[in-house]
Amino acid sequence: MEVLIIEDEQLAAERLANLLKKFDPAIQIVGQLDSVEESVEWLRTRPAPQLLMMDIRLSDGLSFDIFRQATISSPIIFTTAYDQYAIQAFKVTSIDYLLKPIAYPELCRAMEKLRLLTGDAHPSREAELLKLTEAFSRLHKTYKSRFLVRYGDRLQFRNAEEVAYFYADGKVVYLVTHDNRRFIVDYTLEQLEELLDPRVFYRVNRKFTAQIGSVRDIRSYHGSRLKLQLNPVADTEVLVSRERVADFKAWLDQ
Repeated sequence: MEVLIIEDEQLAAERLANLLKKFDPAIQIVGQLDSVEESVEWLRTRPAPQLLMMDIRLSDGLSFDIFRQATISSPIIFTTAYDQYAIQAFKVTSIDYLLKPIAYPELCRAMEKLRLLTGDAHPSREAELLKLTEAFSRLHKTYKSRFLVRYGDRLQFRNAEEVAYFYADGKVVYLVTHDNRRFIVDYTLEQLEELLDPRVFYRVNRKFTAQIGSVRDIRSYHGSRLKLQLNPVADTEVLVSRERVADFKAWLDQ
C-alpha cells in the first residue's frame, strides 16, 4: 500500500511512518509533506496514493484548504491534537480520526477499517468532507458575546453570560437575564441559533432558547416529553418535545 503523510510536525510524521511500517512492513511511504501548498502541488502532479494520513492543522493553514484546490479520490485518515470531545464531532467519515499522540492499537483499528471498505460501500467522500468541514468550523466559530437591547427609549448591551434564556412572544423576542430583567432584541430565535454557542444555549422549542445555567429542574412529562423549570421562572410551561428529548439530553451530557 502506498501512503502519503501530510503532517507539519517532523517527529509526529516520523512516528506515524514507523507505526505504519509496524502494522504492515510492505507499506510504502511515498511522501511526507508539511503544508497546504506543497500538498496541493504533490496531488496535482502525481498519481493518487492508496491512503492519505492527514493532519488537520498544517504550517500554512487547515488541511481542508487542500480539497478546494486539488481533486482527492484517496481514502483519508485524519490526525489531530484535539481532545476526545472534538474527536466525536469529527466521527462522520468512513475511515477514522486519530488523536495525537497516536496509539498503535488505534492505528491498527483504523487500518483494519480501511481494509473493509470498498468503492461504493460508504458515502461519497465529498459528502463526508462537507460534514467534517462543518463540524470543524463549528469548533472554531466565534459566537456572539453581547447583545444590543432596547430599554424604553434607550439602547443598552447585555453580555451573553448575563442571559438566562430567550423567548418569543408572537413576533417579539425577549432576552431574559439571570436577575429577571427582560429586554427586546432584534433577532428571531432562528437567527439566534446561528449566533449563540451551542455548547451553552439550546433551542428547547419554538418559543424558548435556554442557557445551560438557567435549567434548574427537569421532569418527565406525558407524551414522552420533558418539562423544564428555568431560573428565573418563565411565564409559561417550557416543554421539550419528544423529538428533541434525545438531543437535549446529549446537550446536557456533553
